[in-house]
Amino acid sequence: MLRAALFAAALAVPGAALAQYPAHPRTGAAITAADLAARDRAIADDAFAGRGPGTPAGEAAAAWIADDMRGIGLRPGNHGSWFQDVPAVSITLDAAHSSLAVQTARGAVAAPFGDAQVFWSPHFLTSDVTVTNAPLVFAGYGVVAPEYHWNDYAGVDVRGKTVVVLVNDPGNEDAHPDPAFFKGKAMTYYGRWTYKYEEAARQGAVAALIVHETGPAAYGWQVVRNSNAGARLWLDNPDGNARMPAIEGWITRATAEDLFRRAGLEYAAEKRAANQRGFTTIPLEGETLTATAHSKVSYITTKNVIGVLPGRTAPNEVVLYTAHWDHLGTKPGADGVPQIYNGAVDNGMGVASILEIAEAFAHRPELPRRSVAFVFWTLEEQGLLGSAYFADHPLWPLRDIVAGINIDALLPEGPAHDMVVIGNGASALEDILAAKLKPRGRVISADPEPEKGYFYRSDHISLAKVGVPMLYIEGGFDLVAGGKAAGMAARDAYRTQRYHQPSDKYDATWDLSGPVADLQTLYEVGETVADGQAWPEWYAGNEFRAIRDKVRP
Repeated sequence: MLRAALFAAALAVPGAALAQYPAHPRTGAAITAADLAARDRAIADDAFAGRGPGTPAGEAAAAWIADDMRGIGLRPGNHGSWFQDVPAVSITLDAAHSSLAVQTARGAVAAPFGDAQVFWSPHFLTSDVTVTNAPLVFAGYGVVAPEYHWNDYAGVDVRGKTVVVLVNDPGNEDAHPDPAFFKGKAMTYYGRWTYKYEEAARQGAVAALIVHETGPAAYGWQVVRNSNAGARLWLDNPDGNARMPAIEGWITRATAEDLFRRAGLEYAAEKRAANQRGFTTIPLEGETLTATAHSKVSYITTKNVIGVLPGRTAPNEVVLYTAHWDHLGTKPGADGVPQIYNGAVDNGMGVASILEIAEAFAHRPELPRRSVAFVFWTLEEQGLLGSAYFADHPLWPLRDIVAGINIDALLPEGPAHDMVVIGNGASALEDILAAKLKPRGRVISADPEPEKGYFYRSDHISLAKVGVPMLYIEGGFDLVAGGKAAGMAARDAYRTQRYHQPSDKYDATWDLSGPVADLQTLYEVGETVADGQAWPEWYAGNEFRAIRDKVRP
């Protein structure tokens, strides 16, 4: 039954309006496929309209999660509240009254919105933003990385210009013979699209366009289009956003090839050059960008959701389990008809998983020694913003957060011989995980696709950047039925057929035996940390170790 009082308080709507939301399923203490499926089916229901942050249905999903934790027996995690308010701003481009055009010596480039490019403005102190005749320059990967002795902007002034940059980072598509050349195929933080816009802003560019390619991006153009059409959200930070490029966007490879050809350059050749030391930004001669972004700007407050099981003897020491609750909401399809992006895998599975683990903890015979907090982030799909806000405004001192486990988009698949750790070789949490997997005849596997940069694409990274050791896992890659070929096929199928598409829906035919085995193991990992006195640390040499050492000398 719905907990109407909590919903009414959260949504400020009459209790009668709550009948549209799904009831909480009857679940038990054990982590089971039936309970996992029931929770996923509920949180991915059409009634929540794709869980768009700041929308009535999206915030209802946040309230539903809080109410489920209350029913489990947890306590509110934020000084008596289930929620941490996250102030945000929504910017919706009016594509019909906005334009982006590139003029060249051979005439204007035809690049229709949605098919060949998507763009927006992060500036929200005005609803109209214009860039006029900003010269185009190719800035390679748009990376300034002193530790790799790399600077795509060396000796070039791009102030007032439009930078065109490649997706991912140097060396990602072909292993480089120089071991000091970034990380070979494994993507670094410099490959993140958010970084590229931030660096372009630091260099003074007024516009930045990323060239999309499916391989190095790890998703097709439809994901770019779906993710960036309609409302985009940022944290309410007007000073920070005002320093960003006035126009940000993506273009297809075909559009980029056309631009290069008109400038007398070959895209493939210039891309190869951008992967070599000594590359510097080059102009796309005779080409300028003119763009007008007319947007609807509104201010919203969305919510991180936090429940806690207080520790028995060390309640101030906190172990985290985290997942993001938001997805893409509802967007118009090609025919103009609204489509719901339910995100049953991304990240309905994460929400259901953390709730399953929470219920198992809540039914222990005695409380764990340390507190265990269950945190559900908002605004992940907008650039990990909910977790970033928490990292800047932690509910517990960072020195008291022992470690955390993050779950994002577990695939519904059968059992596996392994468990993939994204960004493996990072912290002592992996030692604990390996010990829990061994009796089950399982092992840790490295990310089979490090070039996709998944380590930098989920909320655990926000906590890692402030020093908190985090474990981010995927399900098995080496499946019992079909081996590694089946594991890769499952990932490819999800990425091409459902990821960030309306087709990411709950399916009653799913085999959830793999995720259940994973969750039972992750429960034991967290239980070991919560009942123990040890502080799992980053391994020596890890990029986050120095930060942690400053927080916890």
